[in-house]
Amino acid sequence: MPIHDWTRVDAGIFHHFHQRWIVAIADVLNEQLLPSEYYALAEQHGSRFEPDILTLKTAQGVDEYEGPPALPTSSRNGGADHGGALLTAEPNVQVTAETDLDYYRRKQNVAAIRHVSGDTLVALVEVVSKGNKSGRAAFEGFVRKAADFLDHQIHLLILDLQPPTARDPNGIHGALWEDFTGQSYIRPADKPLTLASYESASSVRAFIEPIAVGDSLVDMPLYLAPGQYVSVPLEETYRTAFGYVPLRWRTVLERGG
Repeated sequence: MPIHDWTRVDAGIFHHFHQRWIVAIADVLNEQLLPSEYYALAEQHGSRFEPDILTLKTAQGVDEYEGPPALPTSSRNGGADHGGALLTAEPNVQVTAETDLDYYRRKQNVAAIRHVSGDTLVALVEVVSKGNKSGRAAFEGFVRKAADFLDHQIHLLILDLQPPTARDPNGIHGALWEDFTGQSYIRPADKPLTLASYESASSVRAFIEPIAVGDSLVDMPLYLAPGQYVSVPLEETYRTAFGYVPLRWRTVLERGG
């Protein structure tokens, strides 16, 4: 299924799709991909990093964060006794009053991947919304939050299907990479959209797949530990989520009318 031009519909329609896509990704992670010591939840995160989100609140309170957990030997050797197996080969990607936009931005979910030991957050999947690029505060908040997660060795998969703006002429990845590393990234002129996976350890590595409207989505790595990841089937989950968009709006997106 080719990537649709989501500028043809308003923020509420993309928000509906966005929520369905996050759930579809969480479902496939839980049902097929994650080793048994991990699980994924659709969670709502604010625009700023807060330590409380690293561990889930329990009746006893919030456990102190001590960094991402070490993987058990079974996962290091290719998977737990049941569930998915982690990959270690290099990912095959190209380059290593409140407005309605603000309303939907604050309501959007991410797929949070947690380890059963302390329910510790180890990775996030985030779909960029129109609201994330709607104003300076929203945009800077998104970039700051992503940088904060990387600082805390939380791995990220960011799916940016929104066209670049004056704030991010090279997409969200370009802005985040420059803010986090001081290094510039120039996207291909004919590929305005970006899929970006970040492996955060003693250093941060980015795996970038520039894309455009009409392209097919590729699988992207989601790191759970340094050097170990699962490959997320973006095409399959996108198709699943798109099937829940109301026919009236699927028609607009597919025919451009």
